[in-house]
Amino acid sequence: MLTFPNAKINIGLNVLSRRSDGYHNLETVFYPVNIKDALEVVEAEDLSFETSGIEIPGYANENLCLKAYELLKTDYGIPPVKIHLHKQIPIGAGLGGGSADAAFFIRLLNDKFNLNLDATAMEGYARQLGADCPFFIQNKPVFALGKGDEFEAIELDLSGYYIVLVMPPVHVSTGEAYRGVKSANPPKSLKELISLPLEDWKAEIKNDFEESIFKNHASVRGVKAGLYQAGALYASMSGSGSSVYGIFDKEVSLPDLERDNQVFYGI
Repeated sequence: MLTFPNAKINIGLNVLSRRSDGYHNLETVFYPVNIKDALEVVEAEDLSFETSGIEIPGYANENLCLKAYELLKTDYGIPPVKIHLHKQIPIGAGLGGGSADAAFFIRLLNDKFNLNLDATAMEGYARQLGADCPFFIQNKPVFALGKGDEFEAIELDLSGYYIVLVMPPVHVSTGEAYRGVKSANPPKSLKELISLPLEDWKAEIKNDFEESIFKNHASVRGVKAGLYQAGALYASMSGSGSSVYGIFDKEVSLPDLERDNQVFYGI
């Protein structure tokens, strides 16, 4: 069976406070976008995992797909499978690619082996793998709070706009991003601000990680400036970076940004 895990962008991100478990309370909006990996699973005599496409750092046996397999195997005794992941979602970009792979893998195993898990049950497994993993089970726009794993449905449709994502040649680790952020409660909740006209987002909706990341990585700051210069109605770093997206009211071409960065059009 074959599935195509997609990325997400964060629209706004407020880091509210540090939690006793070491995480942070935050609020953000997750919005799915059309940049995809490919994930294939077939039954096999032995469990195996292989990748192609973008090189994935770290040890293969620590991949979230394998961890998801072990969770479901423990509870349902599913047979060995051969897993092939073709990686196209940029890594270290704030796009949730690894989390998407794990969540889509849970969905795929649920279908393949007729486990009859509903969305809530699958989200429970995904929640054990990462804060944003559960989002990709239902894969719809949400207002996220807590450590990013509590969701409230929102009405948000950007299909009438043209979204461009720019990936500079910079890797920003989650640790670096959080070391530079200052937590605080904003005067207005993002849940309220996201309902404003998109043209007002530039003045009202922010990503708390940008201040320190832009200070340490001028190229990321330059990408956001370039998107606004090209006419973006709203531009922001996604999550903890380093990708930056722009929302336009019409199709655009950005040759100046293409020279030094990877650009994804019409996501």
